[in-house]
Amino acid sequence: MAGNRTAAVIFAIVIAFAAFAPLPSSSSHRSSSQFRLDKGGEEKFGIADDMFWKDGEPFRIIGGDLHYFRVHPEYWEDRLLRAKALGLNTIQTYVPWNLHEPSQGRLVFEGFADLVSFLKLCKKLDLLVMLRVGPYICGEWDLGGFPGWLLAKEPPIRLRSSDPVFLNLVEKWWSILLPKVFPLLYSNGGPIIMVQVENEFGSYGDDKAYLHYLVKLARTHLGDDIILYTTDGGARDTLEKGTLKGDDVFSAVDFTTGDDPWPIFKLQKEFNAPGKSPPISTEFYTGWLTHWGENIASTDASFTATYLEKILSKNGSAVLYMAHGGTNLGFYNGANTGDNESDFKPDLTSYDYDAPIRESGDVDNAKYKVFLSALRRVIAKYSAKPLASIPPDNERIAYGRIKLDKVSFLYDMIGMKDLVDLVESENPSSMEAIGQMFGFVLYASEYTPTSNGSMLSIPKVHDRAQVFISCPEDSDKRPTYADVITRWSNRPIHLPYLKCESNNNLFILVENMGRLNYGPYMFDRKGILSSVYLDSTPLYEWKTLPLSLQNVNESPKINPIISNTIKTAFLKGSARKKLTELNFEPAFYTGHFNIDKVRDTYISFRGWSKGIAFINEINVGRFWPSVGPQCNLYVPAPILREGNNTVVILELESPKPDLTVSSVDHPDFTCTSKLGKSRGRLVLTS
Repeated sequence: MAGNRTAAVIFAIVIAFAAFAPLPSSSSHRSSSQFRLDKGGEEKFGIADDMFWKDGEPFRIIGGDLHYFRVHPEYWEDRLLRAKALGLNTIQTYVPWNLHEPSQGRLVFEGFADLVSFLKLCKKLDLLVMLRVGPYICGEWDLGGFPGWLLAKEPPIRLRSSDPVFLNLVEKWWSILLPKVFPLLYSNGGPIIMVQVENEFGSYGDDKAYLHYLVKLARTHLGDDIILYTTDGGARDTLEKGTLKGDDVFSAVDFTTGDDPWPIFKLQKEFNAPGKSPPISTEFYTGWLTHWGENIASTDASFTATYLEKILSKNGSAVLYMAHGGTNLGFYNGANTGDNESDFKPDLTSYDYDAPIRESGDVDNAKYKVFLSALRRVIAKYSAKPLASIPPDNERIAYGRIKLDKVSFLYDMIGMKDLVDLVESENPSSMEAIGQMFGFVLYASEYTPTSNGSMLSIPKVHDRAQVFISCPEDSDKRPTYADVITRWSNRPIHLPYLKCESNNNLFILVENMGRLNYGPYMFDRKGILSSVYLDSTPLYEWKTLPLSLQNVNESPKINPIISNTIKTAFLKGSARKKLTELNFEPAFYTGHFNIDKVRDTYISFRGWSKGIAFINEINVGRFWPSVGPQCNLYVPAPILREGNNTVVILELESPKPDLTVSSVDHPDFTCTSKLGKSRGRLVLTS
């Protein structure tokens, strides 16, 4: 029965393997009534006299970003209450298109994607909402919130532009999204006081037709009473390119914590109509993001609070980015680049952000306390209403050591014959071209070996390729590991000589480590994006297989072909013996732990290499302790259950020798990068 349970878990995790409109008018919409000062009894939120006004009274936004899609839905209320206790009156959140439409035409508004329930919860807790509907959001989220299937379109779409094909798809998306939020606008009795279009567009482009179109489309669905706003960096160049002058769209700013805010707010006025420019930083940075291979980002609490007070002391408004960061569950983490697109920097699974409310919801920390003191001093000046009490930290439990067993090599789960989703082509295809948005793709070909071995090069691979070779006749032998080729340290590798009766098999497993979410290289297709060269000669005739593992908020699916392959692997005695061998071949490991009391925990992966983890069939994200800094993955209590809990790991390289992980009660960001070469390949370094 244990073997059957294990197989069932693997079945649940492995998803089924996947087998012009004219340019709309760019003319500006008529001047709206959004800024009128209304002192009647009707619920109104507007701008006048360089102030926000709520129901006819001056109002100051003291807000914070808290993203519903980075928090388990059962913890939404917990996190919102902690934000309210901090003194916040407004929640700002993005809406990621790719979470809600993961494949074209398949719409998801449940679970982590239940936006309407989140907004209604904000209303229940008397929190206002600033909704950032995109279609681009950035946010250290895969492809800046755009769905990956946009990258499969031919000819290629120009994202964030007035490309008619792109705008047509945006229109279809917003025609679904915006009617859902319309009943929740403040003028309709809901919590939404402002809606942001695009995000920091002035740092990317200068396409006013695109911005005008978004505004017109938003007005079509949301009407004239809602404040539409843009956010751009507080410099003249970015504001010139990213704003629409006039009184139809409010231009907000963000800037580096430590900059003097008031000269920036003075500049902001130039990009708003007279009297329509309340000073606000819509992204006041409480911390910062962290990439794999870097030290964990940390900012001084007192320093940050001092600059927040500089805004609040003169009646400015601010939105903390982040108030609570949360977690990049599944495969949704984003990435950045440096000077070129090869300088690839994927984000951690944790999105703690060094925010005052930590990833696990903890508020017993210096930053929360300092911000609490600063905000309460300001709030006391204009409100006698008692503030919410501060909730205690949620209990965490260390459930201890969890013994794992290797249950299957990844390649034992895959047959390259008669697979309905197998794609055959002369050259390798991108992941998106074969319908694969996240996870992994396997490329296979054949070549004639030479006695001295061969040199393999892939000029463009996104993002990380593990290379294996084998003899077709040696089906009982494990593939031979050759090396790794990465996007950030691309170099030719040596394929050792294998004496086979015929050609050698070549297998290349490519991992999508998260699409770029910011900058000029955002059109970030994944997989092998160039020819593959063997001794400087292109290699042709490829078989490509999508290996789609379950992403967060997806229902487990079973592929009968994969199921049969797994069952065969479990039944073979020879396969059982091979499972005890240690090598660099990707493999699944599983274990169980029993609990009587369900609480938050962390899983420590110290000693492991790199991979993906699933707890009770939920993808809790990537681990990479060999590069760091993140050692432990946060597991919120709603993922666990009383009694038996299952851990499944896909380890891409070599496991911890004793095949154990540990459930611990604390985060850990002290795993350090291995500098230089490691097992014959370069790794990310800080």
